[in-house]
Amino acid sequence: MSSTRTLRISALLEDRDYDLKLTLVAGERGLQRTLNSPRIQKPGLALTGFTEHLHPHRVQVFGNTEISFLRTMSEEKQREVLMRLFSAALACVVVTKDLEPPRVLVEACEDSGLALMKTPLLSSTFIQQVQGFLEEALTETSSLHGVLMDVFGVGILLLGKSGIGKSEIALDLVMRGHRLVADDIVDVARRKPGAVYGAGNPVIKHHMEIRGLGIINIKDLFGVAAVREQKKIELVIELHEWDPNQEYDRLGVEDKFLDIIGVDVPLSVVPVRPGRNMATIIEVAARNQLLKHQGHHSAREFAERLNRAIADGAMRRTLGEEVE
Repeated sequence: MSSTRTLRISALLEDRDYDLKLTLVAGERGLQRTLNSPRIQKPGLALTGFTEHLHPHRVQVFGNTEISFLRTMSEEKQREVLMRLFSAALACVVVTKDLEPPRVLVEACEDSGLALMKTPLLSSTFIQQVQGFLEEALTETSSLHGVLMDVFGVGILLLGKSGIGKSEIALDLVMRGHRLVADDIVDVARRKPGAVYGAGNPVIKHHMEIRGLGIINIKDLFGVAAVREQKKIELVIELHEWDPNQEYDRLGVEDKFLDIIGVDVPLSVVPVRPGRNMATIIEVAARNQLLKHQGHHSAREFAERLNRAIADGAMRRTLGEEVE
């Protein structure tokens, strides 16, 4: 089941990855307000009274233009303009370039329960970084039952019914030097258009269940190089029990895809039966996916050569009949 997150304003102050450099100036009560959109707005026109395109629940960025414009007004006029602006249920106000917020702005934010923060970053830099932070924090998420591995740098998600051997295959791949991202529960999130990332659930991260042995910790057993925190999912391999009555794709000419929270990820259905070395098959699948990224589709190239050979043979036979 997928979900779209909401985010408290206080999370902006707690960020460490995007280095927003925010400090709270006023309106501490406003830190409990929530965001559900990564869009940012500069309220320049709204300060002049044109509020038609003012969007509520967005971060409002006051740069040098907005602060300078406020200072051209009397304090009474500033208060009137700001109270009209703040009636739109804004998310928070951020002053950039370490500018000193006017006293009326500080008081208006405090009275309205609206968080007022400032940062030394330029407006353009701050907007770029806070949008990246919000896009990641607010992205659509879901959880899948499977195993996610990093094999030759390709993120491979193993799916299949319980007991088919996903964890055992993953353990074999770890023994070969590949890296575990998640076992059993894979938390997935769409980070940008066309890309979905998977990570281990925080409760069971780095752990794996092996029937007969129980729960093992891959990081403790094999070292930090045997695990990674997250990985882009580039290929899904769905494991099926071998069914002699079912037709399996033997050429791979037609690409299949699996929709994961709105992103189509390449899919291969692989039958499992005794005697098949699944770890080797998955390594070959990873190498083949790398070739596809470079523009080489082995199955299609083979089919094209085969079609050309058939066409050439037919042409030679035709010419031979004409000569006779």
